Amino acid sequence: MRPSTIEKGSLWIERAAWVAGVALLCLYGGMRLWAEESRARAVEDFRAVTATPKVAPADTSLWSRERVDAYAQAQKSGELPEALLRIPQLMLDVPVYADDSDRSLDRGAGHIPGTTPLVEAGNIGIAAHRDGFFRKLKDVELGMDIYLEQGGRTLRYHITEISIVAPEESAVLAPTERPSVTLVTCYPFYFVGSAPKRFIVRGELDETQTLNHVVNQKTLQRRDT
Repeated sequence: MRPSTIEKGSLWIERAAWVAGVALLCLYGGMRLWAEESRARAVEDFRAVTATPKVAPADTSLWSRERVDAYAQAQKSGELPEALLRIPQLMLDVPVYADDSDRSLDRGAGHIPGTTPLVEAGNIGIAAHRDGFFRKLKDVELGMDIYLEQGGRTLRYHITEISIVAPEESAVLAPTERPSVTLVTCYPFYFVGSAPKRFIVRGELDETQTLNHVVNQKTLQRRDT
């Protein structure tokens, strides 16, 4: 027996209702997924723009008593660092301030004026005291990694050169063909009085990581537009 016109109409309405329900469910799930992705992206972008270097408590076990006292006094200023420099294999974790003034070097490391600005392409000069944070450089080796964090991004450098030079040897801070970071401290590390030499550590930028950063920056720019 064939279904009546009314039965056919009821069957069509039932199927249409099922189709509409499935479509609404899919739409709801898609909107939830989009909202979550949007939230995660917004948090990521916010952190990239507003992140400040997180500085771990200083390890003063190798420091001179004079340097420990100067550090304690300088910490009272409360000024935030410009960046954070890390060499994980040395357990070195040091804040980097905008200049190499006495106050900056009492608190951490300082960007050397006249060298490339922090985290830009060029030769970035960073100095610190041999009887403070940079005393750990006595154990540095070629091939170790240097990480420089600023503004929510981290650049990695591979140590390619370790040298000892005279104080007037300014060529170590000259522009380099490849983006680099140059660490400078006095030498010998345990010399009594004003040390006669300078200990130099040069690291070259990991170009692969830089390429990834450029891609990420372009992605952020497209989102802003």
